[in-house]
Amino acid sequence: MYNFRTDLASERRDLYQKANNIENQIDGIESEQEDVNENIKIERVKITNENGEKAIGKPIGTYVTIDIKKLKIAQEDEIQKASETLTNELRKLIDVHIDKQGEILVVGLGNIYVTPDSLGPKVINEIDVTRHLINYLPQYVEEGTRMVSAIAPGVLGTTGIETVEILKGVVDNIKPKLIIVIDALASRSIERISSTVQLSDTGIVPGAGVGNTRSEINQKTLGIPVIAIGIPTVVETAVLVNDSLDLFISKLQDEAKSNDYLNQLKEQDNYEEIKEALNPKEYNLIVTPKEIDDLIENMKDVVARGINFAM
Repeated sequence: MYNFRTDLASERRDLYQKANNIENQIDGIESEQEDVNENIKIERVKITNENGEKAIGKPIGTYVTIDIKKLKIAQEDEIQKASETLTNELRKLIDVHIDKQGEILVVGLGNIYVTPDSLGPKVINEIDVTRHLINYLPQYVEEGTRMVSAIAPGVLGTTGIETVEILKGVVDNIKPKLIIVIDALASRSIERISSTVQLSDTGIVPGAGVGNTRSEINQKTLGIPVIAIGIPTVVETAVLVNDSLDLFISKLQDEAKSNDYLNQLKEQDNYEEIKEALNPKEYNLIVTPKEIDDLIENMKDVVARGINFAM
């Protein structure tokens, strides 16, 4: 299978189409786009059969990508609009799998001490949990309030326990009807770092985007539906170099439009060649932007509000 090295279904589809010179839809994959406003765009990708599953290496299901421009300088109203967009898409996925009263467990994956990987635990701190109130102080809770609980289980390197093992124990005891998992992702585009949210109803494989694959967290392993919310926070050096090369070639093309070699070079994906050149000396690092602290804070607000409003 093609080495996608990205967690985003829309990117995998685009890479597969480019590698195989496919102009139309891939068999087994349906997609549509919607512009919310000038800064927010939604793309919905549905994998409908095994052909689509094999093509891009993602399970059959629904994948929603929300692209948010200018998040580095986003103001309060822009963050609120992004969270409302996330709420609307998340509600659709939740309603497919459980009723309005079904209990939900929210799980924040990642390491809170490593900034690019801290999104999940930081979102957990902002979730409106209600399970304890409903159980112990029901007189103070509005009738019809959904039970919500949350956990940040840490990472294997600090706990010594696979995340799915921890979640199995929690699920067996509190018996939620659905899990929402938040995690940082890897992308094949520098433009998507902390400016894209992917929602899917197929669960997640932690660490897959950076080659550090852990046990799957999905309905098969936990016995209940799992909705994953992921945001790219890192890229590989090879991705950075490839994107930079494209930008450089585009600049040269503007100045020398008739150069056939540059035109050909621009059209091909040089990621694999660049990666092969970097790997022998271990130069293919995982890279994150210098503004990652501010970006994580903004994305934390978008995701936490989106989840709270949806539930």
